[in-house]
Amino acid sequence: MYENFYGLTGRPFQLTPDPQFYFESISHKKAMSYLGYGLGQGEGFIVITGEVGAGKSTLVAHLMERIDPSALTVAQVVTTALDGAEVVHVVAQAFGLQVEGHDKAGALGAIERFLEDEARAGRRCLLVVDECQNLDLAALEELRMLSNFQLGSHPLLQSLLLGQPEFRAMLAQHPGLEQLRQRIIASHHLEALDAGEVEDYVTHRLSHVGWNGRPGFEEGLLDTLYAHTGGIPRRVNQVMNRLLLLGAIEGCEVLTLAMLGDVIAEMAADQNRGARAGSDLRSAPSRASGAAEPARPAPEQVGVAATEVAALFAERDARTAELEAAISELQAAGCAQHGSDGLALSPDDVRIAEARLAAELDRIEARLEEQEQTFRHVLTMLIEWLEEDPSRRAA
Repeated sequence: MYENFYGLTGRPFQLTPDPQFYFESISHKKAMSYLGYGLGQGEGFIVITGEVGAGKSTLVAHLMERIDPSALTVAQVVTTALDGAEVVHVVAQAFGLQVEGHDKAGALGAIERFLEDEARAGRRCLLVVDECQNLDLAALEELRMLSNFQLGSHPLLQSLLLGQPEFRAMLAQHPGLEQLRQRIIASHHLEALDAGEVEDYVTHRLSHVGWNGRPGFEEGLLDTLYAHTGGIPRRVNQVMNRLLLLGAIEGCEVLTLAMLGDVIAEMAADQNRGARAGSDLRSAPSRASGAAEPARPAPEQVGVAATEVAALFAERDARTAELEAAISELQAAGCAQHGSDGLALSPDDVRIAEARLAAELDRIEARLEEQEQTFRHVLTMLIEWLEEDPSRRAA
Protein backbone atom coordinates (compact mmCIF):
# COMPACT_ATOMS: atom_id res chain seq x y z
CA MET A 1 0.00 0.00 0.00
CA TYR A 2 2.51 2.64 1.10
CA GLU A 3 4.81 2.00 -1.86
CA ASN A 4 2.01 3.10 -4.21
CA PHE A 5 1.25 6.20 -2.16
CA TYR A 6 4.88 7.33 -2.07
CA GLY A 7 5.70 6.27 -5.65
CA LEU A 8 8.17 3.53 -4.66
CA THR A 9 8.91 0.55 -6.89
CA GLY A 10 8.86 -1.95 -4.03
CA ARG A 11 8.83 -2.44 -0.28
CA PRO A 12 12.24 -1.36 1.01
CA PHE A 13 11.92 -2.73 4.54
CA GLN A 14 10.71 -6.27 3.99
CA LEU A 15 11.82 -8.70 6.68
CA THR A 16 12.87 -11.49 4.28
CA PRO A 17 16.64 -11.33 3.62
CA ASP A 18 17.26 -9.89 0.15
CA PRO A 19 20.82 -9.45 -1.16
CA GLN A 20 19.61 -6.60 -3.38
CA PHE A 21 19.26 -4.50 -0.23
CA TYR A 22 22.58 -5.54 1.28
CA PHE A 23 24.06 -2.67 3.31
CA GLU A 24 27.75 -2.81 4.12
CA SER A 25 28.19 -1.46 7.61
CA ILE A 26 31.64 -1.39 9.16
CA SER A 27 30.91 -4.68 10.93
CA HIS A 28 29.48 -6.31 7.78
CA LYS A 29 32.54 -5.22 5.80
CA LYS A 30 34.79 -6.91 8.38
CA ALA A 31 32.61 -10.03 8.25
CA MET A 32 32.97 -10.23 4.46
CA SER A 33 36.74 -9.90 4.84
CA TYR A 34 36.84 -12.79 7.30
CA LEU A 35 34.59 -14.84 5.02
CA GLY A 36 36.86 -14.17 2.06
CA TYR A 37 39.92 -15.18 4.04
CA GLY A 38 38.25 -18.28 5.43
CA LEU A 39 36.91 -19.46 2.08
CA GLY A 40 40.36 -18.97 0.62
CA GLN A 41 41.70 -21.54 3.11
CA GLY A 42 39.23 -24.15 1.87
CA GLU A 43 38.97 -26.05 5.15
CA GLY A 44 37.83 -25.92 8.76
CA PHE A 45 35.10 -23.72 10.18
CA ILE A 46 34.15 -20.08 9.75
CA VAL A 47 31.93 -18.69 12.52
CA ILE A 48 29.70 -15.62 12.26
CA THR A 49 27.57 -14.63 15.24
CA GLY A 50 25.24 -11.73 15.97
CA GLU A 51 22.06 -10.68 17.72
CA VAL A 52 18.69 -11.73 16.33
CA GLY A 53 18.07 -9.55 13.28
CA ALA A 54 21.67 -8.31 13.01
CA GLY A 55 21.86 -9.33 9.34
CA LYS A 56 23.53 -12.76 9.35
CA SER A 57 21.14 -14.24 6.79
CA THR A 58 21.40 -11.18 4.54
CA LEU A 59 25.18 -11.45 4.74
CA VAL A 60 25.03 -15.08 3.59
CA ALA A 61 22.58 -14.21 0.79
CA HIS A 62 25.04 -11.54 -0.38
CA LEU A 63 27.87 -14.08 -0.21
CA MET A 64 25.89 -16.60 -2.28
CA GLU A 65 25.50 -14.02 -5.06
CA ARG A 66 29.27 -13.68 -5.29
CA ILE A 67 30.04 -17.41 -5.36
CA ASP A 68 30.70 -19.23 -8.63
CA PRO A 69 28.48 -22.36 -8.52
CA SER A 70 30.76 -24.10 -10.99
CA ALA A 71 33.59 -23.90 -8.46
CA LEU A 72 31.76 -24.19 -5.13
CA THR A 73 28.77 -26.36 -4.20
CA VAL A 74 26.83 -24.91 -1.27
CA ALA A 75 24.30 -26.60 0.99
CA GLN A 76 22.34 -24.53 3.49
CA VAL A 77 20.75 -25.80 6.69
CA VAL A 78 18.56 -23.85 9.11
CA THR A 79 18.56 -25.93 12.25
CA THR A 80 16.02 -26.65 14.90
CA ALA A 81 16.97 -28.64 18.00
CA LEU A 82 18.74 -31.50 16.19
CA ASP A 83 20.69 -34.31 17.76
CA GLY A 84 23.76 -35.98 16.24
CA ALA A 85 21.94 -38.53 14.06
CA GLU A 86 19.39 -36.02 12.84
CA VAL A 87 21.93 -33.42 11.79
CA VAL A 88 23.71 -35.97 9.57
CA HIS A 89 20.48 -36.73 7.70
CA VAL A 90 19.63 -33.04 7.38
CA VAL A 91 23.05 -32.34 5.87
CA ALA A 92 22.57 -35.18 3.39
CA GLN A 93 19.21 -33.75 2.36
CA ALA A 94 20.72 -30.27 2.01
CA PHE A 95 23.16 -31.63 -0.56
CA GLY A 96 20.25 -33.28 -2.38
CA LEU A 97 21.07 -36.83 -1.32
CA GLN A 98 18.40 -39.46 -0.83
CA VAL A 99 19.07 -41.76 2.14
CA GLU A 100 16.81 -44.71 2.78
CA GLY A 101 15.48 -45.08 6.30
CA HIS A 102 17.22 -43.48 9.24
CA ASP A 103 20.57 -45.22 8.95
CA LYS A 104 23.25 -42.80 10.15
CA ALA A 105 26.08 -44.88 8.65
CA GLY A 106 24.31 -44.90 5.29
CA ALA A 107 23.86 -41.11 5.42
CA LEU A 108 27.53 -40.58 6.26
CA GLY A 109 28.57 -42.87 3.41
CA ALA A 110 26.36 -41.02 0.94
CA ILE A 111 27.79 -37.66 2.04
CA GLU A 112 31.39 -38.87 1.72
CA ARG A 113 30.80 -40.30 -1.78
CA PHE A 114 29.14 -37.05 -2.86
CA LEU A 115 32.00 -34.91 -1.53
CA GLU A 116 34.57 -37.12 -3.29
CA ASP A 117 32.66 -36.87 -6.59
CA GLU A 118 32.52 -33.08 -6.29
CA ALA A 119 36.26 -32.92 -5.57
CA ARG A 120 37.06 -35.06 -8.62
CA ALA A 121 34.92 -32.69 -10.69
CA GLY A 122 36.99 -29.76 -9.43
CA ARG A 123 34.36 -28.32 -7.09
CA ARG A 124 34.76 -27.52 -3.41
CA CYS A 125 31.86 -27.95 -0.98
CA LEU A 126 30.59 -25.50 1.63
CA LEU A 127 28.04 -26.29 4.31
CA VAL A 128 26.21 -23.27 5.76
CA VAL A 129 24.47 -24.00 9.08
CA ASP A 130 22.24 -21.27 10.52
CA GLU A 131 20.81 -20.99 14.04
CA CYS A 132 23.62 -23.10 15.47
CA GLN A 133 22.70 -22.11 19.02
CA ASN A 134 19.90 -24.71 18.71
CA LEU A 135 22.30 -27.62 18.15
CA ASP A 136 23.28 -29.87 21.02
CA LEU A 137 26.84 -30.98 21.73
CA ALA A 138 26.45 -34.27 19.83
CA ALA A 139 25.24 -32.46 16.69
CA LEU A 140 28.20 -30.06 16.78
CA GLU A 141 30.54 -33.01 17.19
CA GLU A 142 29.01 -34.64 14.10
CA LEU A 143 29.66 -31.46 12.12
CA ARG A 144 33.27 -31.60 13.27
CA MET A 145 33.51 -35.24 12.18
CA LEU A 146 32.23 -34.30 8.72
CA SER A 147 35.20 -31.96 8.38
CA ASN A 148 37.48 -35.04 8.63
CA PHE A 149 36.48 -36.27 5.17
CA GLN A 150 39.48 -36.06 2.85
CA LEU A 151 40.52 -37.20 -0.60
CA GLY A 152 44.19 -37.89 -0.13
CA SER A 153 45.41 -34.79 1.71
CA HIS A 154 42.64 -32.63 0.24
CA PRO A 155 39.84 -31.62 2.70
CA LEU A 156 36.42 -32.23 1.19
CA LEU A 157 34.12 -30.01 3.25
CA GLN A 158 34.26 -26.56 4.78
CA SER A 159 31.53 -25.23 7.10
CA LEU A 160 30.16 -21.77 7.83
CA LEU A 161 28.40 -21.68 11.21
CA LEU A 162 25.95 -18.87 12.02
CA GLY A 163 24.44 -18.29 15.43
CA GLN A 164 23.32 -15.94 18.14
CA PRO A 165 25.62 -14.64 20.90
CA GLU A 166 24.96 -17.66 23.11
CA PHE A 167 26.51 -19.87 20.41
CA ARG A 168 29.64 -17.73 20.51
CA ALA A 169 29.80 -18.13 24.29
CA MET A 170 29.24 -21.88 24.00
CA LEU A 171 32.07 -22.26 21.52
CA ALA A 172 34.44 -20.26 23.72
CA GLN A 173 33.67 -21.93 27.03
CA HIS A 174 32.40 -25.49 26.60
CA PRO A 175 35.13 -28.02 27.43
CA GLY A 176 33.63 -30.57 25.03
CA LEU A 177 34.19 -28.32 22.01
CA GLU A 178 37.98 -28.01 22.20
CA GLN A 179 38.55 -29.97 18.98
CA LEU A 180 35.99 -27.85 17.12
CA ARG A 181 37.60 -24.65 18.46
CA GLN A 182 40.95 -25.76 17.06
CA ARG A 183 39.45 -25.98 13.57
CA ILE A 184 37.95 -22.48 13.50
CA ILE A 185 40.05 -20.51 11.03
CA ALA A 186 38.01 -17.26 11.03
CA SER A 187 35.41 -15.78 13.37
CA HIS A 188 33.49 -12.51 13.58
CA HIS A 189 30.64 -11.09 15.67
CA LEU A 190 28.26 -8.81 13.76
CA GLU A 191 27.73 -5.60 15.70
CA ALA A 192 24.59 -3.43 15.51
CA LEU A 193 24.57 -0.33 13.32
CA ASP A 194 25.60 2.93 14.95
CA ALA A 195 23.46 6.08 14.76
CA GLY A 196 25.05 7.34 11.54
CA GLU A 197 24.77 3.91 9.92
CA VAL A 198 21.06 3.68 10.76
CA GLU A 199 20.43 6.88 8.79
CA ASP A 200 22.54 5.59 5.89
CA TYR A 201 20.80 2.20 6.10
CA VAL A 202 17.33 3.74 5.84
CA THR A 203 18.21 5.99 2.91
CA HIS A 204 20.14 3.15 1.21
CA ARG A 205 17.13 0.83 1.22
CA LEU A 206 14.74 3.59 0.18
CA SER A 207 17.02 4.60 -2.70
CA HIS A 208 16.87 1.04 -4.06
CA VAL A 209 13.12 1.44 -4.64
CA GLY A 210 13.19 4.85 -6.30
CA TRP A 211 12.90 7.14 -3.26
CA ASN A 212 13.25 10.81 -4.24
CA GLY A 213 12.84 12.40 -0.81
CA ARG A 214 9.16 11.55 -0.47
CA PRO A 215 8.31 11.00 2.30
CA GLY A 216 10.60 13.29 4.23
CA PHE A 217 11.70 12.80 7.83
CA GLU A 218 11.26 15.26 10.66
CA GLU A 219 14.55 16.31 12.21
CA GLY A 220 15.56 13.94 14.98
CA LEU A 221 13.33 11.08 13.78
CA LEU A 222 16.16 8.82 12.61
CA ASP A 223 18.10 9.43 15.83
CA THR A 224 15.03 8.36 17.80
CA LEU A 225 14.65 5.33 15.52
CA TYR A 226 18.23 4.33 16.37
CA ALA A 227 17.61 4.81 20.09
CA HIS A 228 14.52 2.58 19.99
CA THR A 229 15.91 -0.20 17.77
CA GLY A 230 19.48 -0.27 19.10
CA GLY A 231 20.70 -0.30 15.50
CA ILE A 232 19.48 -3.88 14.85
CA PRO A 233 18.55 -3.94 11.12
CA ARG A 234 15.49 -6.19 11.47
CA ARG A 235 14.05 -3.97 14.20
CA VAL A 236 14.66 -0.93 11.99
CA ASN A 237 12.77 -2.69 9.18
CA GLN A 238 9.84 -3.53 11.44
CA VAL A 239 9.44 0.04 12.69
CA MET A 240 9.97 1.64 9.28
CA ASN A 241 7.37 -0.64 7.67
CA ARG A 242 4.79 0.44 10.24
CA LEU A 243 5.81 4.07 10.03
CA LEU A 244 5.52 4.23 6.23
CA LEU A 245 2.16 2.47 6.37
CA LEU A 246 0.90 4.97 8.94
CA GLY A 247 2.16 7.82 6.78
CA ALA A 248 0.29 6.46 3.77
CA ILE A 249 -2.93 5.92 5.75
CA GLU A 250 -2.86 9.49 7.03
CA GLY A 251 -1.64 10.97 3.74
CA CYS A 252 1.50 12.51 5.27
CA GLU A 253 4.38 13.81 3.16
CA VAL A 254 6.66 14.08 6.20
CA LEU A 255 7.05 11.35 8.83
CA THR A 256 7.12 12.94 12.26
CA LEU A 257 8.40 12.10 15.72
CA ALA A 258 4.81 11.95 16.95
CA MET A 259 3.98 9.33 14.31
CA LEU A 260 7.05 7.32 15.29
CA GLY A 261 5.91 7.44 18.91
CA ASP A 262 2.48 6.13 17.87
CA VAL A 263 4.05 3.25 15.94
CA ILE A 264 6.33 2.30 18.83
CA ALA A 265 3.38 2.36 21.22
CA GLU A 266 1.25 0.21 18.88
CA MET A 267 4.03 -2.35 18.48
CA ALA A 268 4.48 -2.54 22.25
CA ALA A 269 0.72 -3.05 22.64
CA ASP A 270 0.81 -5.83 20.03
CA GLN A 271 3.61 -7.55 21.92
CA ASN A 272 1.72 -7.31 25.21
CA ARG A 273 -1.42 -8.71 23.61
CA GLY A 274 0.57 -11.58 22.14
CA ALA A 275 2.11 -12.37 25.52
CA ARG A 276 -1.33 -12.37 27.16
CA ALA A 277 -2.76 -14.59 24.40
CA GLY A 278 0.10 -17.06 24.82
CA SER A 279 -0.49 -17.14 28.56
CA ASP A 280 -4.21 -17.77 28.03
CA LEU A 281 -3.48 -20.64 25.63
CA ARG A 282 -1.06 -22.26 28.07
CA SER A 283 -3.59 -22.04 30.90
CA ALA A 284 -6.61 -23.23 28.87
CA PRO A 285 -7.89 -26.73 29.78
CA SER A 286 -7.33 -29.46 27.19
CA ARG A 287 -10.28 -30.74 25.15
CA ALA A 288 -11.86 -33.84 26.68
CA SER A 289 -11.30 -37.11 24.85
CA GLY A 290 -14.00 -37.84 22.30
CA ALA A 291 -15.21 -34.26 22.11
CA ALA A 292 -16.08 -32.79 18.76
CA GLU A 293 -13.20 -31.37 16.78
CA PRO A 294 -13.05 -27.58 16.86
CA ALA A 295 -13.54 -25.62 13.67
CA ARG A 296 -10.37 -24.92 11.77
CA PRO A 297 -9.00 -21.59 13.02
CA ALA A 298 -8.43 -18.64 10.72
CA PRO A 299 -4.87 -17.27 10.34
CA GLU A 300 -3.61 -15.59 13.47
CA GLN A 301 -3.61 -12.11 12.04
CA VAL A 302 -7.20 -12.37 10.89
CA GLY A 303 -8.31 -13.75 14.21
CA VAL A 304 -6.72 -10.90 16.12
CA ALA A 305 -8.06 -8.29 13.72
CA ALA A 306 -11.58 -9.76 13.69
CA THR A 307 -11.69 -9.79 17.47
CA GLU A 308 -10.51 -6.18 17.56
CA VAL A 309 -13.13 -5.12 15.01
CA ALA A 310 -15.94 -6.82 16.90
CA ALA A 311 -14.83 -5.15 20.10
CA LEU A 312 -14.68 -1.81 18.33
CA PHE A 313 -18.24 -2.09 17.10
CA ALA A 314 -19.45 -2.82 20.62
CA GLU A 315 -17.37 0.03 21.97
CA ARG A 316 -18.67 2.35 19.27
CA ASP A 317 -22.27 1.67 20.27
CA ALA A 318 -21.48 2.31 23.91
CA ARG A 319 -19.65 5.54 23.14
CA THR A 320 -22.42 6.73 20.83
CA ALA A 321 -24.88 6.41 23.68
CA GLU A 322 -22.43 8.15 25.98
CA LEU A 323 -21.94 11.03 23.55
CA GLU A 324 -25.69 11.44 23.12
CA ALA A 325 -26.07 11.66 26.89
CA ALA A 326 -23.25 14.21 27.04
CA ILE A 327 -24.90 16.35 24.38
CA SER A 328 -28.14 16.30 26.35
CA GLU A 329 -26.23 17.41 29.44
CA LEU A 330 -24.60 20.22 27.49
CA GLN A 331 -27.98 21.39 26.21
CA ALA A 332 -29.38 21.30 29.73
CA ALA A 333 -26.37 23.22 31.01
CA GLY A 334 -26.87 25.84 28.31
CA CYS A 335 -30.48 26.38 29.32
CA ALA A 336 -29.52 26.53 32.97
CA GLN A 337 -27.08 29.38 32.26
CA HIS A 338 -30.03 31.67 31.54
CA GLY A 339 -32.19 30.27 34.34
CA SER A 340 -35.54 28.56 33.93
CA ASP A 341 -37.29 31.96 34.08
CA GLY A 342 -35.00 33.56 31.48
CA LEU A 343 -33.06 35.60 34.09
CA ALA A 344 -29.26 35.63 33.95
CA LEU A 345 -27.45 33.69 36.68
CA SER A 346 -24.73 35.08 38.94
CA PRO A 347 -21.12 35.27 37.67
CA ASP A 348 -20.14 32.37 39.93
CA ASP A 349 -22.90 30.19 38.46
CA VAL A 350 -21.80 31.13 34.96
CA ARG A 351 -18.18 30.20 35.70
CA ILE A 352 -19.27 26.84 37.13
CA ALA A 353 -21.37 26.13 34.06
CA GLU A 354 -18.54 27.14 31.73
CA ALA A 355 -16.09 24.89 33.58
CA ARG A 356 -18.52 22.02 33.30
CA LEU A 357 -18.94 22.63 29.57
CA ALA A 358 -15.16 22.71 29.07
CA ALA A 359 -14.69 19.48 31.03
CA GLU A 360 -17.38 17.71 29.00
CA LEU A 361 -15.83 18.87 25.72
CA ASP A 362 -12.36 17.69 26.83
CA ARG A 363 -13.77 14.32 27.76
CA ILE A 364 -15.53 13.93 24.41
CA GLU A 365 -12.41 14.96 22.48
CA ALA A 366 -10.29 12.47 24.41
CA ARG A 367 -12.79 9.71 23.65
CA LEU A 368 -12.80 10.55 19.95
CA GLU A 369 -8.99 10.60 19.81
CA GLU A 370 -8.79 7.23 21.56
CA GLN A 371 -11.33 5.74 19.15
CA GLU A 372 -9.42 7.09 16.14
CA GLN A 373 -6.17 5.57 17.40
CA THR A 374 -7.82 2.19 17.90
CA PHE A 375 -9.42 2.14 14.46
CA ARG A 376 -6.13 3.15 12.87
CA HIS A 377 -4.36 0.31 14.66
CA VAL A 378 -6.86 -2.29 13.42
CA LEU A 379 -6.69 -0.91 9.89
CA THR A 380 -2.89 -1.23 9.99
CA MET A 381 -3.12 -4.85 11.12
CA LEU A 382 -5.59 -5.74 8.35
CA ILE A 383 -3.50 -4.08 5.64
CA GLU A 384 -0.31 -5.79 6.83
CA TRP A 385 -2.03 -9.18 6.83
CA LEU A 386 -3.44 -8.67 3.33
CA GLU A 387 -0.05 -7.64 1.98
CA GLU A 388 1.84 -10.57 3.51
CA ASP A 389 0.57 -12.90 0.79
CA PRO A 390 0.17 -11.82 -2.87
CA SER A 391 -2.91 -14.07 -3.19
CA ARG A 392 -4.74 -11.85 -0.68
CA ARG A 393 -4.05 -8.53 -2.40
CA ALA A 394 -7.17 -8.71 -4.54
CA ALA A 395 -9.14 -8.53 -1.31
